[in-house]
Formats: sequence, C-alpha cells, structure tokens
Amino acid sequence: MLYLAFSCHPLRADEVSALYQAYWAGLPAGEIHLTLQDDAAGYRNRIDISSEGLPRLISRFRGTAVSEGRLAAEPAPHPSRYEAVYDLRKRRDRKLSMIFAAKGGAVVAERGAGDTSRKPPLAEEFRRNVLDPLSALTAIRNELRRGRREAFSIPVYDGARRFDVLGRVLPKRPGQPVLELELSLAPIAGFKGETSDDGDPDNAPRPVALTLSDDHRLMPLSMQVSVAYLPLVVQLSRWCDAAAPCRW
Repeated sequence: MLYLAFSCHPLRADEVSALYQAYWAGLPAGEIHLTLQDDAAGYRNRIDISSEGLPRLISRFRGTAVSEGRLAAEPAPHPSRYEAVYDLRKRRDRKLSMIFAAKGGAVVAERGAGDTSRKPPLAEEFRRNVLDPLSALTAIRNELRRGRREAFSIPVYDGARRFDVLGRVLPKRPGQPVLELELSLAPIAGFKGETSDDGDPDNAPRPVALTLSDDHRLMPLSMQVSVAYLPLVVQLSRWCDAAAPCRW
C-alpha cells in the first residue's frame, strides 16, 4: 500500500507551504498540503492529497505529486520531471511518471521509469512543448510576477489528457488584498475515455475561479470548479512555517 509522508523540515527562504480543506457539494471531501519552491536556479512543487467523507468512501483516494524544472528568461518554466503516486479503491500503488526530453527542436513529455499507466500516451503532437499540472501553477505565478494582467494560455498534459488553461486576472476590487483569476480548462485531446484510466470525463470547457495572495508568495487561497456537476471548493486552512509545521 502507498505510504505518503511529508517531512517537517524547516521551510527554506524560497519555499511556501500551506494546508487546504476541500469541500464537494458543501461536504468535507479531503485535505491538501501544497508546497511551492522556486529560486533563480529552478523550482520544485509538491502536493499531497487525502480524500475524506463521501469521496473517501467511494474512491479511497490518497496521492502525492512532485514536479521539478528550471526557470529561464521567458515566463514559461522548463519542466524536467513530473511524478505522481496514488492509491484508489481498486488500484493500489499506481505511479504516473513523465520526463521532458528535447526532441526535434521541441520538448516532449515521455513516460518515465516505473510508470504504471495502462493506456498508451497521446500522439506526440499533443505532448510537445507542454507543462505538467503543477508546472502550470508555476507558469501562472511567473506571469503575475512579471505584472502581466492580460489574457494568457498555458498548454498542459497530465499524462493522459491534453488541455489548455485559459485565464485572465480580474480587475482588483477596492480593499481586497487578493488576486482573483478567471480560468477555463479547455479540452484538446484524451477526453471521453480515449486515453484515460478514469472513465469518461466531461469534455466541455470547465470554468475555474482561483484566488491568490497578492504578495511575494502568490500562493493559492481558494479555488472553485465543478466536478460531476457539483461544486468542488478548496480553501486555505492555515499556513505552514517553522513555528507551526504541517505534519502530514
């Protein structure tokens, strides 16, 4: 059985970490631990998720994902690897592994060692010059750090599906110390069960409301998206730091 542990080492100066509570249809659905780290040399993001309530009874989901890469002059990060390990009710010790390799003037997401995916990867055209889901968050934060407020588009491949994250920053509301983003997940390929281990996901564009802290951390504070036609809401529970580490 998969065992997940998050070390409680003191946070680095370039690291931010927080705990979140997820609610589905207004009921507790899970707990999330997110840590984002970046400096001039590169970035490393990690997310740990544990379901609870009805979702836990249905899926028994528990997993962790890590992405790493480097940052360059351009806003988009350059991912090097993305790995996720998870347990489901009927599938234990599953692993998704991607490496990003230079090929023909592009960077292509390829299957890494130990990947247990049962479906073939998408055609190479859908895996060229893409970001993994956690690197996409780094890309959004980089856009904001550069002061970009116009619409943006981020190509994402999660190992099974290819979609674009289309977004824009909403006008700042007086007295609100946050940044509000309006996002849409636009499906490109791999939906309707073509290459998914998870059934037949809805292939319609999916709106997402994302709020980030309007400070140097640019850390997610809340997110809302529809899942199975019901609202999934993720809200910040508390910050993790040396004085109050988050034990996972």
